[in-house]
Amino acid sequence: MEASWLSIIPFLIVIPVAMLTKQVLPGLLLGLLVGSYLISPSLIGGVQEMLGYVVQALIDENNIKIIVFLYAFSGLIGMIKMTGGIKGFVETSADKIATKKQALFLTYISTIGTFSAPTFRFVTIAPIMKALLKKVKMSTKELGFVIETTATPIIVLIPVATAFVGYMVSVIQISTETIGSNIDPYSLFIQSIPFNFFAIVIIVLGAYLSFFHHSHTDAPTQMDDETEENDWHDCHPAVHKDLPSKPLNLLIPIILVIFFTLFLTWWDGQAEGVSFFEAFIHADVLEAMVVALIITVLLSIILFFVQRFKLSDLISSFIVGGNDLMSVIVLLSIVWGLSSVTSDLGFSEFITAHTDWIPNLFIAPLLFLFGSVVSYFIGSAWGTWGILMPLGVSVAAAADLSLPLIIGAVFASGSFGAFASPLSDDTNTIAKILDLKVMDYARFKLKPALIAAFITTVLYTGITFIL
Repeated sequence: MEASWLSIIPFLIVIPVAMLTKQVLPGLLLGLLVGSYLISPSLIGGVQEMLGYVVQALIDENNIKIIVFLYAFSGLIGMIKMTGGIKGFVETSADKIATKKQALFLTYISTIGTFSAPTFRFVTIAPIMKALLKKVKMSTKELGFVIETTATPIIVLIPVATAFVGYMVSVIQISTETIGSNIDPYSLFIQSIPFNFFAIVIIVLGAYLSFFHHSHTDAPTQMDDETEENDWHDCHPAVHKDLPSKPLNLLIPIILVIFFTLFLTWWDGQAEGVSFFEAFIHADVLEAMVVALIITVLLSIILFFVQRFKLSDLISSFIVGGNDLMSVIVLLSIVWGLSSVTSDLGFSEFITAHTDWIPNLFIAPLLFLFGSVVSYFIGSAWGTWGILMPLGVSVAAAADLSLPLIIGAVFASGSFGAFASPLSDDTNTIAKILDLKVMDYARFKLKPALIAAFITTVLYTGITFIL
């Protein structure tokens, strides 16, 4: 379609509405509806067009795989919670930690087994640290900060076996399709990881403040002496005292999903007759991830069933866990539809024709800063990525900039909001577990987040100059 200013109207609606309502979905829905009416301007034509875009997105083979992956992954975590995997890990770890240094070391090293999703990290490591608050002698806010720097910032850099991978690859795919590119979206995601500068900087900053800075926070907050030793069992349902304590029910499924993902990725790629490492590049990674997850779910059910957990309870916990991500699946469906409607309105062509006045040196840093503001006010990394990735990829194509660089900048901007925003799930979850006031905690960690954002902006300017 010819370049038309009408193609930017959906984005001019989505971003302010999302920031005003502090909700991503209303803005995306309204943007999709308006875009649909621009294509089919009749009384019910726009609604029919919107339905058509969403349905078309949902029947796409790769999109269905992503939905299955997200639902099954969350369902697996639901079963792990119900069978006491998380509680067992927490209790076993808490018994062996005696000093602050050991607690901090556990926080970082435990990422190896709990990197699947931020909430998963929080409910496994935060209760341990809360139980040890007297021993580690650090403030509750500092404790939350340390835990958060090892959650989303690390998870967005991991290319396999996380709840983020499918979504991140999907937003790259829909964005590259709008510019007519056939580049493998997973390869672009891998290439973009080193350019997610905010995630990298906040991890380094968090490690420095944790191990080498005596105090960047308020006075230590210790538990009341009258508080019962097992109070932390009430901080989250996943570690409730009524659950069994079976750490292997966490470790075995995590090991299985990582092993099968890597093995099946290699297996699919080696069929192309390439070397061991090249096999991972040539493989259909999404297919391997979904199949690996399904195998893990089935084997985990057998494992739990052998332990005499009722099959009905396992199925129920799987469904409850999967339903936790239904809001994300709905969000993703609308993002897919919005991307298609703006593509049909000529969004890519419009960006190509009207962004040549922006100096290439400033595109990546400005995109990061703009995305950081958006993500801070809407509190959603995934929402930010869905909104801005088509814009970023189109601008990169128009300016002949590195796609991995721009994709990394968009992911970095969402990572900022997930970490710093008082509206983000990360902030609210960790505050609830640690009994912190959300706004006080958000204000506390805003300073290091802004320092990291400043360093990130400088890095994007410098790397653009070099490239």
